Amino acid sequence: MSEGYEVAILGATGAVGTRLIQQLEQSTIPVSKIRLLASSRSAGKKLQFKGKDIVVEEAKPESFDGVDIVLASAGGAVSKRLLPEAVKRGAVCVDNTSAFRMEPDVPLVVPEVNEKALYNHHGIIANPNCSTIQMMVALEPIRKAFGLKQIIVSTYQAASGAGQSALNDFYSEAQDYLDGKKMSSDIFPTKGDKEHYPLAFNLLPQIDVLEDNLYSHEEWKMIHETKKIMLGDMNDPKIKVTATCVRVPVPISHGESIYIEVEDKDGASVEAIQNLIKEAPGAVLQDDPKHQVYPQPINATGKRDTFVGRIRPDLENKGAFNMWVVSDNLLKGAAWNTVQIAERLVADNLVEVK
Repeated sequence: MSEGYEVAILGATGAVGTRLIQQLEQSTIPVSKIRLLASSRSAGKKLQFKGKDIVVEEAKPESFDGVDIVLASAGGAVSKRLLPEAVKRGAVCVDNTSAFRMEPDVPLVVPEVNEKALYNHHGIIANPNCSTIQMMVALEPIRKAFGLKQIIVSTYQAASGAGQSALNDFYSEAQDYLDGKKMSSDIFPTKGDKEHYPLAFNLLPQIDVLEDNLYSHEEWKMIHETKKIMLGDMNDPKIKVTATCVRVPVPISHGESIYIEVEDKDGASVEAIQNLIKEAPGAVLQDDPKHQVYPQPINATGKRDTFVGRIRPDLENKGAFNMWVVSDNLLKGAAWNTVQIAERLVADNLVEVK
């Protein structure tokens, strides 16, 4: 084997892209060369990788010549256009957009949950939606131990989930409010819809466009991604899943209120679930009600883990439980999960050095 892998980061200058660089620096992947790719607007900028200045290049099909691994977070349209070109040139791509997630031959992977799906890749692996990822980390140990019949999730999703420009917009709105000025937004709840509302000091029960079935596309993604990851089929009825996704005035880190019904009603208990979370890879139990210990976005930001607390039984229904789950949507929900997938590809010899 050569000294390392040639890695390209597509969308290197964005909120997730800059974190991809940081996570790659800290990863176990031996990198012999790195290419930082972005739009023509960002070409020429300099970013650092392991203390060295790297010039950002405009992303073109030929940018992937000689590249072994592509980590992509530049938007779905860009991924659709460029990642097949990278695969043609022999690269394995881990994509952080929704472009390929529901393709039947593209693995949708959370390494703590379904790493084995990587063995079936055909050059592209999809990183799930940020809100789906943290829910999977929290629920998979419970599913394996007690089975799952139903999941009802309400999300409290941070402004940064809509991108760096949305985060900047959120900060501007908040400052305008404090300065006594009228708030406005051309980003929230989503650029793809006709009406826009401020997020600062507000709650928006719409993330992505609203579908004809009355669910937002974000809610649709959580429902079907959960089934694909846990059951291998986005439409499998074995686990019933429903979601309500809300954008909240928090900069970074998503919160989720999750209600589950398990199959093994006699075996499951709060203590048993707490013990499972303690031992689960990527999960941290923060659950001490007597001392008001529970997950908070302000404490999760900048960390790779998924934090789980407020685990309690449904007092009206045996075998049903509530919990509160928080994770940094830009790290575990995006950059870290992407790099983590690449680490597993390398460790399992599923990507070759040219």
